[in-house]
Amino acid sequence: MDENLIFDLMRQALWIAVRMSAPLLIVALVAGVVIGLFQALTSVQEMTLTFVPKVALMLAVFWVSMSFMTTLLASFFTDQIVPQIVGH
Repeated sequence: MDENLIFDLMRQALWIAVRMSAPLLIVALVAGVVIGLFQALTSVQEMTLTFVPKVALMLAVFWVSMSFMTTLLASFFTDQIVPQIVGH
């Protein structure tokens, strides 16, 4: 296994990590902006108002996208990592 192959596998693994985390990060960003705007408009500065809805939305999105994440990670290991281990 040469270093170009290792760098290519690492690049692919990082891209998989970005694709897996994107739904959660996008929901956290949108929820944070919406809640921040709500707090700015109403002058409510409660810390739990920012934390609880954001965590609840992220858990809901994680629950919905779990199959996508699992399929993506399993296909990466099946298609890329396991053939390198076997020596294909």
